[in-house]
Amino acid sequence: MKKCVVLSGAGISADSGLKTFRDAGGLWEGYKVADVCTPEAFTRNPDLVLDFYNMRRKQANEAVPNAAHKALVRLESYYRVQIITQNVDNLHERAGSSHVLHLHGELNKVRSCVDENEILEWTGDLTREDTDGKGHALRPHIVWFGEEVPAFPQAVEQMRDADIVMVVGTSLQVYPAASLLEFAPPQAECYLVDPNPRQAGRMVEVVPKKAKDGVPALVEELIRRAQ
Repeated sequence: MKKCVVLSGAGISADSGLKTFRDAGGLWEGYKVADVCTPEAFTRNPDLVLDFYNMRRKQANEAVPNAAHKALVRLESYYRVQIITQNVDNLHERAGSSHVLHLHGELNKVRSCVDENEILEWTGDLTREDTDGKGHALRPHIVWFGEEVPAFPQAVEQMRDADIVMVVGTSLQVYPAASLLEFAPPQAECYLVDPNPRQAGRMVEVVPKKAKDGVPALVEELIRRAQ
């Protein structure tokens, strides 16, 4: 089987009804990113940050995978599929994808503020009274602006042997995720699925459609070629 690496962004989740902070000029559901998505914000006003992510978690858990998520699951029968997502929801997993790497963390996980390796599954609200095994405060398991992206080296390794790269619903504006294409082999076929592509770069084909429409069509074409 050939290997297909899928780099997914907010656009694929948007088709399931989840908004992104880029929808409204730097606001996410009416919040300034600097007030809820940085380590400084958590230090300054932890209750606000926790409430914000509690709302995001609830919304994400109520959303359902769309046709794009489901099509990528179908692709696994014909290709080795590795999803590298910038999204913090678990819609890929709930659709049934087997190999998902989250670059920016996960809403349904929290971690210790002292020991970053102590990570817990979490589906309900997180409060300041919740603690890790040693009584230390917990925080969302999210990579905030200004923090390192621990999963990036693993993402680079996954990209290095890709035969096909599919970029779905991301503007390729957020680094270091946007640089991942640089690590794909020169001969890899690259596709961009986005209704308003800002840049195609090395893409050999642009599918100017929303994820829920463009991904299923592209997947069927890739399956046809693999049969």
